[in-house]
Amino acid sequence: MLVLTKAVLAMMIGFVISIVVGLVAIPILKKINIKQVESTFLSKKHSNKQGTPTMGGIIFIIPTLITMLALIITNKIEMSTNLMLVLFIFISYALIGFIDDFLIIKRKNNIGLTEIQKLFLQILIALIFFYVYIHSGANAVFEIHTLGIKVNMGWFYGIFILFMLVASSNAVNITDGLDGLAGGLSVMAYLAFALISWGSFAINGTEDIAIFIFVLVGSLLGFLVFNSYPAKVFMGDTGSLALGATLASIAIITKHEITFIVVMAVFIFETVVCLIQIASMIFFHKKVFLMTPYHHHLEKLGWKETDIVRFFWVIGAVLSMGAIIFGVWL
Repeated sequence: MLVLTKAVLAMMIGFVISIVVGLVAIPILKKINIKQVESTFLSKKHSNKQGTPTMGGIIFIIPTLITMLALIITNKIEMSTNLMLVLFIFISYALIGFIDDFLIIKRKNNIGLTEIQKLFLQILIALIFFYVYIHSGANAVFEIHTLGIKVNMGWFYGIFILFMLVASSNAVNITDGLDGLAGGLSVMAYLAFALISWGSFAINGTEDIAIFIFVLVGSLLGFLVFNSYPAKVFMGDTGSLALGATLASIAIITKHEITFIVVMAVFIFETVVCLIQIASMIFFHKKVFLMTPYHHHLEKLGWKETDIVRFFWVIGAVLSMGAIIFGVWL
């Protein structure tokens, strides 16, 4: 019962603070012209979104960091190395996204950091994560608890971690194209890993990581109040890069990489669709999909934005429930 109370309280605090931050931040973002620049390739359905404030990721990032800082200062949670690593990834990838968003807004087009610049920064942060993680006593072992499989990956584990952090951050970024889509899917994915983290007793600091996740989930729910259709603010790269990479770091620390693939399946699917489209255009000069990511393909087919988001949310919820069964009970 105490665990449930802590979880509910953490979510409630995150939710309340994010609502307050949203009410204050959105008018400020509008006033200083932090506005979305829509791509000319998007359908006319998105023309009404031109000028919507972006960088909305601060609405769930700031409350989460404020709450965690308060909990650490009051000794309600302990700053373990693992929790420090999660917070490091959360803040660092948010900063990359913030820089990218800022440049896009400053230049008044969709060109922020170049792909090379963004990738370099993502890899650099991932390397720091790997170095600290391994030197904190972690081993380079890939585990599937349910099947009792353990594989010592050696130096290749570093490449594996790099791929997980970079790929997941970009996968959420790609999926963030419709009102409430990435935010809602992230709530479900993080809820699954909150329960998984709380059940990973053998790993230092995972209960405190679970508290962090519940705070973040509450903050994301607050953000969705403003981001659900019709969105009053977009999360931007500030939010999407942080969400993907942070979830990957938690999966790595809790040794639930396979479970991570399950909860991230929608994000992964969206990314794979983009890769298929690019490969088809390069090698065959033909489109496989009307438009990518896949949610825009469905729009081109005549689906309503709200129906697409609802459809993806249902899939995300089912996958997250399956991940909880696989990661906690089995």
